[in-house]
Amino acid sequence: MKKTLLLSLALVFATLFAQAQFHLGAKVGANFSKINGQDFKDGFELGYVLGGFAEIDFSKTFGIQPEVVFNQTNTKVSDNPNDALGWKPGDKVNLNYLTVPVLLRINASPLLTFHVGPQFGILLNNHKTTLQNVGDAFKGGDFAMALGAQLNLKMLRVFGRYNIGLSDIGDLPDQSSWKSQQIQVGLGLKIL
Repeated sequence: MKKTLLLSLALVFATLFAQAQFHLGAKVGANFSKINGQDFKDGFELGYVLGGFAEIDFSKTFGIQPEVVFNQTNTKVSDNPNDALGWKPGDKVNLNYLTVPVLLRINASPLLTFHVGPQFGILLNNHKTTLQNVGDAFKGGDFAMALGAQLNLKMLRVFGRYNIGLSDIGDLPDQSSWKSQQIQVGLGLKIL
């Protein structure tokens, strides 16, 4: 029974993908990011975004857009950080994530596409530790929700996106919740 169900699902997805329009591309842009929490300054800091994407349209209206993106998240330590952290006011915190957004594509027209979906991130440089060096200050991953729009100008893509962190990225006990926010803008180029 399970094999029949799995085979049926595989056939349905194979049929969808066989009829789908498929494109690959690369993207680059600016990442204005911040981390919410009393230990960080309130304000967005500039970083960058670099990666690739696939556009898979199942119809004229709907599709998916999986991506693999390098995100640089920057912030600064607040004027009154937690003493246990050992950070000084104004210290810079740079977090590099490899993120995988899997976005629903809603094609409003050939020119305009809306995106919504989850984003999974893996922290690549967890080097920020507490003063006592009892452990890393940040967890190894982040889960966020993405919402954005894209202009489709033949091979060129102009995008804007807002990502809101849903998980606490702090890895310290008895701390306030640390959640990321990002505003991304940039250009993409459809290669295939």
